[in-house]
Amino acid sequence: MDTASTRTPRPPVSVRTAAVWAVLRRELDRHAGRELTVLDVGGGTGGFAVPLAELGHTVTVVDASPDALAALTRRAADAGVAGRVRAVQGDGDALSGLVEPGSVDLILCHAVLEVVDDPAEVVTAVTTALRPGGALSLLVASRAAAILARAVNGHLGAASALLTDPDGRAGQRDNLRRRYDAESAAALLGAAGLTVEETHGVRVLTDLLPPAVVEGDPRTMLELELALAARPPFRDIAAQLHVFARRP
Repeated sequence: MDTASTRTPRPPVSVRTAAVWAVLRRELDRHAGRELTVLDVGGGTGGFAVPLAELGHTVTVVDASPDALAALTRRAADAGVAGRVRAVQGDGDALSGLVEPGSVDLILCHAVLEVVDDPAEVVTAVTTALRPGGALSLLVASRAAAILARAVNGHLGAASALLTDPDGRAGQRDNLRRRYDAESAAALLGAAGLTVEETHGVRVLTDLLPPAVVEGDPRTMLELELALAARPPFRDIAAQLHVFARRP
């Protein structure tokens, strides 16, 4: 008997992405047996898109980088899911011209809102693309984590700037245009008509500890990250915040 054809693929589990995959897995289980239409905005080389395609879903990745999309295409082909992954060059705020309104079951928008011109415009476009009942997985940089990291490393001026700047920037040389806390991220989604269901911290401890500690006991590290992910104040000092919301 060929058991390979009946084995359910599992998404890759790492300390850095486990909290996100835990939420996504619950959403996929909610639609067990159904092929979902997934959109990954800024999905790059397919770190999430290819595993989702391996789970049997169709995924469109919209990204501005042709090099990243070329790498995505190769990765999908190597995984045997080229037929379920579509690469589209474009920007998050131009989704209306790339994706049919109300056609997507699940949208991933990871590490995008920090760099775009108008995050509210991107969230509005994402909301428009979702079917009623569809869900958004949003991953954004955390202001609190950035303040803490700079203060611990002795960059007190940058930490002060991050604290007082309206967008959570550390100055003109900051490579991000904005950062969020749980409240500001939820407010942005709420203004677009989405209902926030869960908020988790991603990389609560991973970026604070030496690599030798993180890699020395990966199982315990993973369990600790997942245990802290949804618990304030630990959630709020994570490097990123994962906000999961739904279109009513």
